[in-house]
Amino acid sequence: MLRFKDLSPETLYFVPLGGSDEIGMNANLYIYQGKAIMVDLGIGFAHEDIAGVDVLVPDLAFMEELGPALQALIITHAHEDHIGAIAYLADAIRCPIYASPLAKGIIDAKLVDNQSPYKLVTREYQADTRLTFGPFSIEFEPITHSIPEMHAVIIHTDKGTVFHTGDWKLDPQPVIGKATDSARLKAIGEKGVLALVCDSTNVFVEGESGSEGQVAEALPEVIAHCKGRVVMGTFATNVARVDSICAAAKAAGRHVALVGRSLWRTTEAARESGYLTQYPPFLTDKQAMELPRHKVLILATGCQGEGRAALSRIAHNDHPVVRLSAGDTVCFSSRDIPGNHVRIGMLQNALVRNRIEVITSYDAPIHVSGHPAREELRQLYGWLKPKIAIPTHGEARHLHKHAALARELGVPETVEAFNGAVIQIAEGQTRITGQVQAGYYAVDGSSLLPLNGDVLKTRARVRDNGAVFISLLMDDDDEMDIRISAPGLLDAHEDRGLIDELRLHLEEQALTRRQKQGEAISKRVEQAARRFLERECDKRPYVIVHMLG
Repeated sequence: MLRFKDLSPETLYFVPLGGSDEIGMNANLYIYQGKAIMVDLGIGFAHEDIAGVDVLVPDLAFMEELGPALQALIITHAHEDHIGAIAYLADAIRCPIYASPLAKGIIDAKLVDNQSPYKLVTREYQADTRLTFGPFSIEFEPITHSIPEMHAVIIHTDKGTVFHTGDWKLDPQPVIGKATDSARLKAIGEKGVLALVCDSTNVFVEGESGSEGQVAEALPEVIAHCKGRVVMGTFATNVARVDSICAAAKAAGRHVALVGRSLWRTTEAARESGYLTQYPPFLTDKQAMELPRHKVLILATGCQGEGRAALSRIAHNDHPVVRLSAGDTVCFSSRDIPGNHVRIGMLQNALVRNRIEVITSYDAPIHVSGHPAREELRQLYGWLKPKIAIPTHGEARHLHKHAALARELGVPETVEAFNGAVIQIAEGQTRITGQVQAGYYAVDGSSLLPLNGDVLKTRARVRDNGAVFISLLMDDDDEMDIRISAPGLLDAHEDRGLIDELRLHLEEQALTRRQKQGEAISKRVEQAARRFLERECDKRPYVIVHMLG
């Protein structure tokens, strides 16, 4: 592993710590002349094999190693996979955070919600703001996405200019904000772009991604045909989509209620920034349930099937307030993020079993992606004409496909990044020169847990193999009492015979070991129980032995 001290001050480096092995969890470093800036710091979604965890954040060990060399954290926009980790990792951030007014408002609110004791410095930038940090001169370029105030970051150095897109698309009808200024992007390309660090999410999708304007046109008809309560699941930070949903609800004579803390946080910040102000105040969940079913539309968090989010709790009749009835409708105005398909399917199945109508983008045009399809990528490459392409924001297969497209478009050099890769950016010499520590931490309640740590390893083992708790009481006369509990492995009634057989086996092992000096009885009992259960049940449970008396 490389250390910060190993990097040449004469070389411009790009070091992704997140977002280049997955879609989401963006965290990107630029390093030059002993100084560094970071672009974005977001969350990712955990896969189903990580027991009890919904959210991941990047390992910032290398970022912390930078110390005062890290000059700034620059935020492209306010989506969770670009800002969501800030509140969880506040203690590691020792530099000012620069964000647009909307993103700053959401970040500040998240810090308050998380009761962070760390006083982070958050500063606003506008589209015309210019910033300088040592060898880095920064400009911001507005570009359309599914949220207002999305800005690509243009990083000027004496080695050349890097255009870091963040998330983007070319939307002719963005609902909120202006369409992307193609003339401006062409002018940037004419001045010269050394490297394009670019979103790869939809690189497998031919054509164009579609417009938010199309969704805004479709939603009123969809909602008008719904008879009972309507619940709309979307990403909390998709302010343009929230605007379209509010307009459609108004046209249908429905009042909009919010369910989910992140929705309240985002909409409050949006209104403070001048968005959504044309709509009346949102209702609470309690107010929504007091209205006639055909008079309410509930916006809810949890469109990715997160177990503790509002939609999942509603689907399983576990929400403290919101209840749905047969004939009500839940619309998923969102995409399925890779890795979340199984739990989204389980959520939708639970709704259908309760005779709730489910509408997705397969049924009606109620979602378009916020990321560029291949034709949009071709247009951007044509305007910017970069010498180097570094695909990001994707899994390995996305980055590989994107690099191939860039080569087809005549880009001389491409690099397929991965989290922790140290990429030297230099015309004719761009390459991966090594790697630094990178990885993930799981957000587990109020704690951050390393994925390869004992807690999550033990949790996975208990989930897959069950657990066995053995209490062993032995007196001086070698009389003993062994009690066994095996939750998740053995049924106290159905498996009574096997439990009795295990007890006799353990008594024999305990007595044998009692006669040998210097050997731990508890350890022998633990090993004996594990071997017995592996032989009889083909399982390797987590075993805990308590010696009593």
